[in-house]
Amino acid sequence: MRFGQLIVLSCGAAMLPLLAGCKKEVVRAEPPPPKVTVAHPEERELIDYDQYNGWLEAAQTVEVRARVRGHIQKVDFTDGQLVKEGDLLFELDPRPFEADVGRERDQRAIYEAQLVVAQKEEARFKELLGRGGASQTQVDEAEAKTKSLEAELKANEQEIARKSLDLEYARITAPISGRVSRAMLTVGNLVNAGGSDPLLTTIVSVDPIYVYFPIDERALQRYQVQRIREGQTTRPSSLKQSQIPIKFGLETDTGFPHEGVMDFVDNQIDQTTGTITARAVAHDPNGRLLPGSRVRIRVPTSGQHTVTLLPDTALLSDQDKRYVLVLDDKNVVQRRDVMPGKLLDDGNRVILAGASGTALSTNDRVVVEGLQTARINYPVEPITPTTQPTQTASLDH
Repeated sequence: MRFGQLIVLSCGAAMLPLLAGCKKEVVRAEPPPPKVTVAHPEERELIDYDQYNGWLEAAQTVEVRARVRGHIQKVDFTDGQLVKEGDLLFELDPRPFEADVGRERDQRAIYEAQLVVAQKEEARFKELLGRGGASQTQVDEAEAKTKSLEAELKANEQEIARKSLDLEYARITAPISGRVSRAMLTVGNLVNAGGSDPLLTTIVSVDPIYVYFPIDERALQRYQVQRIREGQTTRPSSLKQSQIPIKFGLETDTGFPHEGVMDFVDNQIDQTTGTITARAVAHDPNGRLLPGSRVRIRVPTSGQHTVTLLPDTALLSDQDKRYVLVLDDKNVVQRRDVMPGKLLDDGNRVILAGASGTALSTNDRVVVEGLQTARINYPVEPITPTTQPTQTASLDH
């Protein structure tokens, strides 16, 4: 029995290598290339600009005050409405002024009657003087009385004009066209004229409107030189002749929908900031722009030129260098150093050509999504986006 068991065990041990040789060899499959989204650089016609922050001011601001003393009888406007020059704003009680004018006119009638008597008396004395019935003294006195009454009549006419002017001032009208503020005093209040006269309301003009913003002196000179290069103007003698255009927008505006022209700079530089205050004038026929509003301003610094754009998210950083990942004809990832320019409102970045960067063409395929999975010198599977981003921003928008 032992001998038989040994034979079986020996045969089993001998068959182990044969069984091991019958197993299949496992081959490890290579993973597929990662998928990345690629896009071609875009070319667009743009204008370079400088951007500033500024504010709006009315071209004209008037404080409306009474010129005469009286009680307010009527307020003839709605708070905040647009008014035209000459529109009635306030009415004071006219009766005291009408009474003054009437009294002066009655006094004029008295002077006129007295003058008629004096003139007749003067003529009679002159006639009697030739026949010896009157003395020269009587003639001189008659002449003096006539001239005195004539002077009184002229003074009375001037007083009537002054009283009539007070009556006119009882109707307080708009001195300029624009938007009126609220009524500071209402019906029934007493208005005093003089140094302590109260403010009734204010009016600000709406068209045109001024745009103020601080710039440095070199920038101003650069704008003027640019206008000369573009042939838009000859060498100007003033900023107004340069006709430097600007675009601006309110904080709530999309982009820069409003336009204006620079027409003034201050006469000295602020030593604390190194800037000088510039002003542009803009038309606002609808009165939408309110004085005091904060605005964003763009001033063009170049003519229209072609630039290359890429989504800003496609740019990577390596210390002080910026680069993008591009695909060659075999879909292998390559590094391309670039020189970035300005960032646009739509998220695109201007790519410049310079010594520290290589220009891109519209034929290049740049990785814009999937940058984490793309490795330099390794292949990828490119995917072209089905939709292109909407062009909503530009340097001159």
